[in-house]
Amino acid sequence: MKERVERLLARLKEVEEQLGAVSPSDQKLYRELAQEHSRLSRLKEAWEAFEKSQKEKEETQELLAKESDAEMQQFLREEQTRLDAEQLLLQKQLEDLLVPPDPRDSRSVILELRAGTGGDEAALFVADCARMYQHYAEQKGWKREVLSTSESELGGYKEYIFSLAGENVFRLMQYEAGTHRVQRVPETETQGRVHTSAITVAVLLEPGEEEAIAIDEKDLQIDTYRASGAGGQHVNRTDSAVRITHIPTGTVVACQEERSQHKNKEKAMRLLRFRIVEEKRRKAAAEMSALRASQVGSGDRSERIRTYNYSQNRVTDHRINLTLYKLDRIMEGDLDDMILPLVHFFYQEQLKHGSALG
Repeated sequence: MKERVERLLARLKEVEEQLGAVSPSDQKLYRELAQEHSRLSRLKEAWEAFEKSQKEKEETQELLAKESDAEMQQFLREEQTRLDAEQLLLQKQLEDLLVPPDPRDSRSVILELRAGTGGDEAALFVADCARMYQHYAEQKGWKREVLSTSESELGGYKEYIFSLAGENVFRLMQYEAGTHRVQRVPETETQGRVHTSAITVAVLLEPGEEEAIAIDEKDLQIDTYRASGAGGQHVNRTDSAVRITHIPTGTVVACQEERSQHKNKEKAMRLLRFRIVEEKRRKAAAEMSALRASQVGSGDRSERIRTYNYSQNRVTDHRINLTLYKLDRIMEGDLDDMILPLVHFFYQEQLKHGSALG
């Protein structure tokens, strides 16, 4: 790690010199250099804090080896524990900063959560995970918008689709795609038996300029119908819900979240564009499947990526063999301890296969 940090800090000096020499008319270059300078400056601060903490830890160990007073020994051991925790936190920050930016990092995403095996219990877990991601989005200051939902009888969701927009949304959310398995005792279970159920999460990336697609109205079949489920009495009075079928691809989307048919159509069209582009990406990746690098972080929906075990307060990510005994905090949106190691791991995988950016 030290060698990579020192190389990047040398780059920081170069960027500072280039910033001083860049022409005021070249706004694009200035913006790129300013962004790089900001990231490298954060890396410098984190590295200096890490080295300071490391030095304090070594000094504390030396003092503890010489100390004979029991009370002072206890104090030094507590100080060691504090410094260990501090170093672990700083190391995570450094690992995150060592992953170079990707042009897609802050592009908006659409998350599609769907109940899989487990019936009502899976639908309830969809609701729990939607809430978990909502809390995480609030922590990050991201904007969230519900696009489509389909409620189950017991208060869960057969399907919950929403968008997220903000800084580093795709960087942090891209590896949430896959099958999430939950092991817990359902509220309806009288014998106290643990049930296993699952949901799937799909992460759709906002199309970039190079992926812009033209959708011809003639290729669309648009149906309106009365919305169902929660949302107030209005849902039974007007045909405000919208279902759109893209005939050339067979892609179907629906939205009933808004009272206005016009707004529901807008949301449905947005979701349609995301899905059509995502399907094009999937086909392109399949054609390149002989290249291992194209499979890194593909987020195959059939892949079981994570298990949430309520009785043990445990969550395990199977891709990186990471287990945390803080499921209660994870479900409240404290996801960084799970997500940041994934970002670092998949970046290292990309490096191995020569496909990393930057």
